[in-house]
Amino acid sequence: MKIHHIGIAVESLRAAVPLFEKLLGCAPAAEETIEEQKVRVVVFALGESRIELLEATSPDSPIARFLGKRGQGIHHVALAVSNVAEALAELERAGFRLIGREPRVGAGRKRIAFLHPASTAEVLIELVEEK
Repeated sequence: MKIHHIGIAVESLRAAVPLFEKLLGCAPAAEETIEEQKVRVVVFALGESRIELLEATSPDSPIARFLGKRGQGIHHVALAVSNVAEALAELERAGFRLIGREPRVGAGRKRIAFLHPASTAEVLIELVEEK
């Protein structure tokens, strides 16, 4: 396993992107909207990993709820796995609580899934399929 990306919830991509461009010394590598998750994502590539800035597209999105409870900041850590479905089954057998038993489509059209923070020291963990 390796770190695929760190997701950071922001109130405004318009405000956050220039800050991260200055901080990282580069322009974003990609931007997309993921309708089913009600989020707009801007990706900064950093070697083998990335930073993803996440902006809610709806007041009822998971990112909007996160921002309402905790404010801006690290939302999740994503780990690259070779097969999300197999990793979910293994982690559930090991006692981790899942947020959904089936992989879904995330940024870059990759298969993803999440582990519940209650079983991971209050850190939301995303699994990203990298083949």
